[in-house]
Amino acid sequence: MKAKDRMRLNAFKACSMSLLILLTAAFACTASAGPREQAKRIHDRIAGVPPSASVLDDMAQDIAANRKLEAAFTALEDPAFYNVTLKNFAAPWTNEAMTPFVPLNDYTATVIGLVRDDADFRRVLYDNILYVGTWNDIPAYSNSNNNHYEKIEELGHDLSDKQNFRPESQSAFTGLPADATAGVITSRAAARAFFSAGTNRAMFRFTLINHMCRDLEQVADVNLSPDRIRQDVSRSPGGDSRVFLNNCVGCHTGMDPMTQAFAYYDYEYNPDSDPDGMLGRLVYNTVNDPETQSRVQGKYLINSTTFAPGYVTPDDKWDNYWRQGTNRRLDWDGSLPGSGHGAKSLGEEWARSGAFAECQVKKVFTNVCLRPPSTSEDHTQVETMVSSFRSHNFNLKQVFAESAVYCAGE
Repeated sequence: MKAKDRMRLNAFKACSMSLLILLTAAFACTASAGPREQAKRIHDRIAGVPPSASVLDDMAQDIAANRKLEAAFTALEDPAFYNVTLKNFAAPWTNEAMTPFVPLNDYTATVIGLVRDDADFRRVLYDNILYVGTWNDIPAYSNSNNNHYEKIEELGHDLSDKQNFRPESQSAFTGLPADATAGVITSRAAARAFFSAGTNRAMFRFTLINHMCRDLEQVADVNLSPDRIRQDVSRSPGGDSRVFLNNCVGCHTGMDPMTQAFAYYDYEYNPDSDPDGMLGRLVYNTVNDPETQSRVQGKYLINSTTFAPGYVTPDDKWDNYWRQGTNRRLDWDGSLPGSGHGAKSLGEEWARSGAFAECQVKKVFTNVCLRPPSTSEDHTQVETMVSSFRSHNFNLKQVFAESAVYCAGE
């Protein structure tokens, strides 16, 4: 091919490519701007499935009339929002691996139910509540297995069905005293994951991650008093006390005084015949434990010779040392005393913090928009939605709807 012809061919290719880019951009702008396309995106993000033709028409009409929130709330009526989106949203909170690939359980079911019923979502950490199914083809709720919820999922029962999936008193089903219930914290699934073996610090850490959006490293404060750090924590790890003073103390000064709230709880199972704890059950000491001569579980006194002068847990009284120092930024509720007895009052301490509200909004934003908030516009939107979350009585549906509208495109 002659050089002149090659130049013409290259010019034609360049021109064609430019035209293709312009046409693609024009089509993309048109597509992102259309009410029907926005409606479909909103529905897809919320329910995870495409809308029916009639629902798409209704949502598109609302969007065209500048009623985008109404369109988003229409999408929230799809059963798939409860059976798929919310189930996958909450499932990672129920296990240390933080995977969504786990069966439906009482923790996840209670999250789904509270959202479905427009409840104050703060109740998830302190209320005497449990969502159960009443379909006649499923086994009854059990304290020692998860068959009830696995059968609901296996049979494809609809969790948007208010008649057959409803809230009950957690204490009535589990036998816990009412004042010992604390929403999902005292669910069987959470107990199996976070009260099993160990020292109950896992329940503290994973509740902090899942409901305050912070891990221990982010809240470490070495300037608080170490007077409540238990005996099992070495003050000279590896023979060097500086490691304790500059690292360990930062987490334990805040964690140990609050983890004391869980002192009467344990998850009992037989590790020989049931190594995964599938058949275990949550237990709560209402009388003195023979091992400790108090209601405190024996796990709170393990490794007592590691540092014998350390703190010995006498009861379930907790104190929030984080109301002082750098973690005041978690925005604790000034109307609460910052101390109490047991999991219920600690759950309320967390749930009524500003960090809890912000965390729920960020999690929903990430779930709906398929990315975490990153730009200045995103962070402004998060602040707006936190305020809206509060003003709508902590109804999480409002956050899902506003996130979907924000990420629907112009």
